[in-house]
Amino acid sequence: MKQYTKPTVAVVGATGAVGRTMTQVLEERDFPVGALRFMASERSAGDQVSTKWGTVTIENLETADPGGIDIALYSAGAARSRAHAPRFATAGAVVIDNSSAFRMDNHVPLVVAQVNDAAIEAHDGIIANPNCTTMALMMAAGPLHGAFGLDRMVATSYQSTSGSGRRGMEVLRSELAALGAREEALVGGGWEDPGNDLYARPIGYNVVPLAGSLSDGGYTDEEWKLVNESRKILDAPDIRIEPTCVRVPTMVGHGMAASMWFDRAVALDEVRSVLSTAPGAQLWDDEKVPTPLDSTGIDDVLIGRVRETVGDPGGINLWVVGDNLRKGAALNAVQLAELLTVLA
Repeated sequence: MKQYTKPTVAVVGATGAVGRTMTQVLEERDFPVGALRFMASERSAGDQVSTKWGTVTIENLETADPGGIDIALYSAGAARSRAHAPRFATAGAVVIDNSSAFRMDNHVPLVVAQVNDAAIEAHDGIIANPNCTTMALMMAAGPLHGAFGLDRMVATSYQSTSGSGRRGMEVLRSELAALGAREEALVGGGWEDPGNDLYARPIGYNVVPLAGSLSDGGYTDEEWKLVNESRKILDAPDIRIEPTCVRVPTMVGHGMAASMWFDRAVALDEVRSVLSTAPGAQLWDDEKVPTPLDSTGIDDVLIGRVRETVGDPGGINLWVVGDNLRKGAALNAVQLAELLTVLA
């Protein structure tokens, strides 16, 4: 696998929430950028952005020449990734794509840094970043699978509105204001639907048990991502997974409540021993409960509420929460770029 010393890096979708976080993470981690390019839609083309490496002028993705780019960090949506990532790869760039476009392509590795790093070596110009919900869960499930062999899992997500991009956060803000203006209606009924066009039901002061779009079998695409991506990342196609994905009224931080059973019965102390040394994760004790607010702005995924199963003994219940804009997207992309780079 070719490694770069001071690569030319392109951030594609540079003006979006994840794209901006990618640039922030590159700066924070002192990534050895040789040259930096930004690309976005025609609407943003020509705008200038100040960075650690100087002022960068945003290019129009539709017409941008990918020549000379070594690593392209993509967060521009699946449609743009399908349209442009292959031409970037053909021009010699390694594309690290944050969309769903290539995740289940058999020729594209799906990689969670610190969980299945070795999979990146099989890339042929495109590497896929997993879904942000799957990513957080894998930081706990990956080490446990390596130690005990994961057999089956029931997983419920609690996904923040930033998982829907900037628009999701805007909807939450506006609905909190609109619905909060009539507190008596929230308590006694008679509230009026603010009428957002993003979620199936209001998200302000509410929980929506349908994250994503309905797909096969009455499950959403988010739920199928959790099933299929987990199996691919862990290289375990026979793992049985029961998913439910829920949207909650938080800004940042995706949480996962998971019950796991393994190839053998596990004890609490051996599970905690594995999780306490899991890279990229912090194991919190039962009295220190990790929440989305705690995960915001930090690199590590937080793990808590670890306990043995009671209805079906021999398994483990736990809670995982991580910043979906960082480890769930931008940070993982940069960590994968670091695997392609000769770091000082």
